[in-house]
Amino acid sequence: MRSARSFIGVIAAVAAFACTSDVADAQLQIPPELTPPEAKPAPHKPPAPKPAVAKPAAAKPAEPAKPTASIGAPDLAYGAFQRGYFLTAYNEATKRIEATGDRKAMTLLGELYANGLGIPKNDTKAAEWYKLASDRGDPDAMFALAMFNISGRAGLNDRNEAVRLLAASAKLGNAPAAYDLGLLYLEGRQFPQDFARAAELFRSAAQGGSSEAMYALATLYKEGRGVTKDDAEAARLLGTSALADNIDAEVEYGIALFNGTGVAKDETAAARILRRAALRGSPIAQNRLARILATGRGAAADPVAAIKWHTIAKAGGLGDTFLDEFASKQSAETRAAGEAAAKPWLHVQSRS
Repeated sequence: MRSARSFIGVIAAVAAFACTSDVADAQLQIPPELTPPEAKPAPHKPPAPKPAVAKPAAAKPAEPAKPTASIGAPDLAYGAFQRGYFLTAYNEATKRIEATGDRKAMTLLGELYANGLGIPKNDTKAAEWYKLASDRGDPDAMFALAMFNISGRAGLNDRNEAVRLLAASAKLGNAPAAYDLGLLYLEGRQFPQDFARAAELFRSAAQGGSSEAMYALATLYKEGRGVTKDDAEAARLLGTSALADNIDAEVEYGIALFNGTGVAKDETAAARILRRAALRGSPIAQNRLARILATGRGAAADPVAAIKWHTIAKAGGLGDTFLDEFASKQSAETRAAGEAAAKPWLHVQSRS
């Protein structure tokens, strides 16, 4: 099930891969006289898959694949699940299983037990339902069972079985499974490292709608790993992933627009995109926005706002000696105004 989306153990793979990237590609091309060498921003790293198996109770569960219903018959179980009537979903799924042995209804019961929706949480029962549905060929159940094996839920802890299930699920078109399997090939521990195979799997997942896969594939095109280097295709994928609300892609696409890398140069559009990502909390976007506001490229120069976003980015771990020097040259009143504007953000960060 997609709510089980997690890949503990491959986070290091993506981070290690990102560290091989050329930093220059990720920074805004501010005129040389304004960017001393020591001010070069840190590289942006591809996103690690986000553990969701142990998600907070308040998180909204992902929707399971829709159970199969007879032609013309309303899907009461799935409809109830969508509306948050989880006990009704449980009862209707149970009826469907008893009547037809429907594998999607089995997967739905696994989801309800795995997350304690409408019924007490029970990993053992969740795994049993996922196993029944998986044995009957349901790709979502295969994926969920793979995640249980990776995270050790319900006493399952077989990485080889997890990989087998991921491969089977990916073959049946499950996008998250293809993405996570691609990460394994990127990591190079479960299998020999194979960028071409990773790219193939990311492409399959991207075609299935995975914004994470779009971003990962864009990174491979940008670096020319496993595919022929193609800045235009990288930019296209970043733009599509950004439209799907992937903040990492949003940042990278904004930078590509600013620099004209693989896409027509548009500093004004880049500034809008980076501002949006900055407001969503990306330190990289906050840093790039501060540079834009300091230099007046893409947006009107605004020293107070530049200092504000630089201060916020620094609190998020992204320092910049160029912006430090820029701030030091402003009046005491301007610096104070920028720092005051940053305080509400810093207060929120300190509480998170």
